[in-house]
Amino acid sequence: MFTKLLVPLDGSKTAEKALPYARYLAQDKNVVVELLAVVDVANMASHMTAERALHLDTMVDDAVLASEKYLQAVAATLTAAKIKTVVDSGRPEEVIIEKAAAEQDTLITMATHGRSGMNRWLLGSVAEKVLRGASNPVLLIRAAENSRTEDRPTLKSLIVPLDGSDLAERVLPVAIELAKQRDLEIVLIRAYNIPTSAYAGIEGYALPMDDLLKDMRDEACEYLENKVADVKKRGIARVSFAAKEGLPADEIISFAKNLPGGLIAMSTHGRSGVRRWVLGSVTETVVRHSENPVLVIRAST
Repeated sequence: MFTKLLVPLDGSKTAEKALPYARYLAQDKNVVVELLAVVDVANMASHMTAERALHLDTMVDDAVLASEKYLQAVAATLTAAKIKTVVDSGRPEEVIIEKAAAEQDTLITMATHGRSGMNRWLLGSVAEKVLRGASNPVLLIRAAENSRTEDRPTLKSLIVPLDGSDLAERVLPVAIELAKQRDLEIVLIRAYNIPTSAYAGIEGYALPMDDLLKDMRDEACEYLENKVADVKKRGIARVSFAAKEGLPADEIISFAKNLPGGLIAMSTHGRSGVRRWVLGSVTETVVRHSENPVLVIRAST
């Protein structure tokens, strides 16, 4: 599954909220944990006066040394057998994406809302750009104010949203492997709803909404029951499903919030080329608004 965890850190306590999940996933001694700090030289220069810019090289060297010292201190708190620390320069999102892409089995593990000095890593900035541009899986952790960087995650289940498409199902092999490694339950969820336009009906004819909803629920349940059987055949004993009426993103977020220890694992309906993330998609909405950690797998077409 994952042979490396790439953990970007910007020096803030909030960004370090990803560390408990790195510790959790790195229990497998074959997994390398790579802590990454990025010195954004262009951003530093843009905030300097012409006089101070004359000393930019010295300031960059100082920033690199400080970052190296910081990462070494963080590394000392990890118990993984294989830990690497890397300081690079460039635009943070570009460096993260490039570093991860060098090894296909790398999982980018990062928190949202981390801020520190001139660097600002928050959803809508670096984290969002990484989500949109990375070909590697990304585990995004919502950094709660009351969580501590030394805490151990209490994961109990993997919540896997499915919509009936092959693309959505491409997350299943990863979810199954992770469930096996960490003895987690898998919960499959599918949301269904009648499009608003259908309520207008045809002039003089009212659509049988109750019957339509029942048919949609029956179809969703039958689909999920078949998927539960498939997952069990692959060696997962604890598998369940939930069919929910409503908008997909809303139902996924609500369901996960009420399931203690739930990690959402889902595929993007990504595109190749420049637009690798479908804006407005269910995945993006879940990532933006869910309080649960979200594991995003790029489903290439």
